[in-house]
Amino acid sequence: QVQLVESGGGLVQPGGSLSLSCAVSGRAFGMYTMGWFRQPSGADREFVAGISWNGRNTYYGDSVKGRFTISRDNTKNTAYLQMNGLTPDDTAVYYCAAVGSYSGTYQYVKADDYTFWGQGTQVTVSS
Repeated sequence: QVQLVESGGGLVQPGGSLSLSCAVSGRAFGMYTMGWFRQPSGADREFVAGISWNGRNTYYGDSVKGRFTISRDNTKNTAYLQMNGLTPDDTAVYYCAAVGSYSGTYQYVKADDYTFWGQGTQVTVSS
């Protein structure tokens, strides 16, 4: 059984930064494409960022391009989301997700693409 646990959420002022982590246990982390999604209160889940199994292919939702960076460390079974230039519109519950894939080019941007999910971590951007 694969388990994903997010951490690093919290309250931050506009313009600030936060770094989220997603620790993965279970089967080999290196076989998974990882993704981050977010869901504001009362809204649909939105794709934020994705990263291929080897870290060579990264892609982002339009609303976070140039501000957020996804990365992974396969030796630590962990994926990361560095968030800079945060605004109140970034307030949401952030989820990490995983899907078994060795594709280095396919972009997994839909929630239905992913098999495993974390429980989510709240990010609140407010002064």
